[in-house]
Amino acid sequence: MKYVNLVKTKCLQLHHEVVEMEDLKLIRHAAGAPGLRIIGLGPNYLPSQGLSKLKLLFDQHAFWAINRDGPSIRKLLAGSTAVITVWKNKDIIGFGRATSDGIYRAVLWDIIVADELQRKGLGKKMVKALLEHPKINKVERVYLMTTNSTEFYEQLGFENCHKQNLLIKSSNDFKN
Repeated sequence: MKYVNLVKTKCLQLHHEVVEMEDLKLIRHAAGAPGLRIIGLGPNYLPSQGLSKLKLLFDQHAFWAINRDGPSIRKLLAGSTAVITVWKNKDIIGFGRATSDGIYRAVLWDIIVADELQRKGLGKKMVKALLEHPKINKVERVYLMTTNSTEFYEQLGFENCHKQNLLIKSSNDFKN
């Protein structure tokens, strides 16, 4: 693996780290992923229509994220403590993010690998990169929700928690 540290700017902290893996690049974005979120930057700080490509990944490879729009994607990136993207040439083929208070709790969100690249270890590398983030690696507990990937996450040390219940309140409920 080759680690490449890129520059920080005074007006916008675009710093991110790139890990090269064969013909793939895993990018650990700065908090809130400003380069991706605001300008659509990809690897090597090159304009790449990153938000459009991220939306395409959501629409094609994550049934729970279909039809997320640009403003919503910008907002979820802005609120993320850690953001990972994986690029193959000029395409995003992997994404994951996390939120954390840096002390007690963190939550992994939207872990996505393009269907044709699943079961090749990429998802494990992405989750590992998120868990290594300094605001996540020392928290008491890391949570995640999954519909059909329980066995994958159990391989990474996550456990099904029978002591807690997942409760959901739909945004439609807020309108009443």
